[in-house]
Amino acid sequence: MYQVIARKYRPQTFAELIGQEHVRTTLENAITQKRIAHGYIFAGQRGTGKTTIARILARCLNCVEGPTGQPCGKCSSCLEVTQGNAPDVIEIDAASNRGINEMRELRENVRYRPSRDRYKVFIIDEAHQITSEAFNALLKTLEEPPEWTVFVLCTTESHKIPTTIASRCQQFSFRSVEFAEIVSRMEWICGEEGIQADAEALAVIAQSGEGSVRDSLSALDQAIACCGTTLEGPAVRDLLGMYSLESLGKVALALEESSTSAMLEIVAELESAGKNLQHFCRELARFFRNLLVARIAGKDTRLIAASGPEQARLRETAGRFSEEDLTRWLQLTLDIYGQLQYSLQPRLHLELGLMRLVHAGRMKPIEEALKELASGAPAAPPPASRPAAAAPRAASVSERPRTAGLVGAKAVSADPIAGARGHSPAPAATGGTLKERLIEALEELRAGTSVHAVEESEIVEGQGLVEFIAPKAARMGLMAKDVEKALAKVLGRVVKTKITLTDSPAPAAAPAREASQAAPSDEAAERALAHPDVKRFQEIFPGSQVRTVRDLKEYES
Repeated sequence: MYQVIARKYRPQTFAELIGQEHVRTTLENAITQKRIAHGYIFAGQRGTGKTTIARILARCLNCVEGPTGQPCGKCSSCLEVTQGNAPDVIEIDAASNRGINEMRELRENVRYRPSRDRYKVFIIDEAHQITSEAFNALLKTLEEPPEWTVFVLCTTESHKIPTTIASRCQQFSFRSVEFAEIVSRMEWICGEEGIQADAEALAVIAQSGEGSVRDSLSALDQAIACCGTTLEGPAVRDLLGMYSLESLGKVALALEESSTSAMLEIVAELESAGKNLQHFCRELARFFRNLLVARIAGKDTRLIAASGPEQARLRETAGRFSEEDLTRWLQLTLDIYGQLQYSLQPRLHLELGLMRLVHAGRMKPIEEALKELASGAPAAPPPASRPAAAAPRAASVSERPRTAGLVGAKAVSADPIAGARGHSPAPAATGGTLKERLIEALEELRAGTSVHAVEESEIVEGQGLVEFIAPKAARMGLMAKDVEKALAKVLGRVVKTKITLTDSPAPAAAPAREASQAAPSDEAAERALAHPDVKRFQEIFPGSQVRTVRDLKEYES
């Protein structure tokens, strides 16, 4: 009867293991030094060798030449452990034997000596599924078992093991097996089986396993059943539903050309071919991650699960983009993948997400714009592939500058939504002092109490802050939400407010002082607008407005 590759080539000694050197070395030394613990916890992802090492440990302990780190593999004990019918090696599936009654039966079984071998080894798979009551029943036995008993608890979710159990065992964390080690193992197996497999096919199979040896060998078995004795990359890729660098490279090409229509064509092709859009998005996120790592490393690296030729192509593609763009695209792709998990319209979500990638690539970093402003270099024109109507980076609401503190001037960027429609936003009213305009706005809101409070106050406008200096009687009127609404309407933006209470009414000179600050002379405004930095800022951010000009010396005095 046929036996699957994962079972046929299951390691029988520590020397045959791949990966997990830290576990192998510790157990071999413990056996050699006769320091065998009564309880072990093997924790790690699926298919990394937890149960396999537990069986090897049982062979080492019960071999006729043992305890030894190199079991003979010929005695009845070694052969029976391999076949799974050793009388003193009891394997328990905790997923179906998780209750307190099963643990009580196990506790009774522990009391009796081994029927033939040196140790009685209990291997408990999926140990995290044991109930709390069952763990409590096992607690005392696990802490002080008979000298002939060894417990091995295997789990993929070690955080679900109670700390009272974990503290009584030695815990080993199993790691994902390296990509190169899995490929090397499959090459050896293909040689033993007489299978011809090219490097791309083995790389695709190893990628599908994601660090799990068992998953990779199961995929290899499936590929052999489909393709026969000759495995080729494209055929194996289609079988496993993996995406080639060419198919994922279409997205990179669309981003390089800033083409949203190409993105829509990609989604249409996926839909017509019946591809899983969620799986495509996951592969796309991995593709961007590999591009980012290739861009940073600049050479072959073990951080990318791909063959040498594939890594070279990734580096070539990554060289056409910046780290910032690749990082932004990776984050956006992960967001899209999360949305597709519960989307009722996956195609619409994917189309929208891919177009967002294109729009994100058109943005100009605010740091670059400010650096050009400070250096006085001429503004770089937008690339030909990017629509000139799209304002560089200023079109991003989250990244546009709220204020630009220049010498003697304050510029505010235009509303990006209005700019995208082709016209500037309606400017805030500039007639009169800030106090007069605020009172007028409050009267429109019919906030009589707030109007009286503002009339009794002195208003000082700072960088993103408006301070009210007022008597205590005006406090309630200034704290009303109508004041915030009126300020936002007058200034054209939301600002913070600060209320400073005094024991006396505001001085009569306050309106005059405010007027001198908010309504400067035409000569001061002309000097500020003629400043090179101000002109430079307006070139970089089209549509920005200079609303207030102050003479800093007069303001400080």
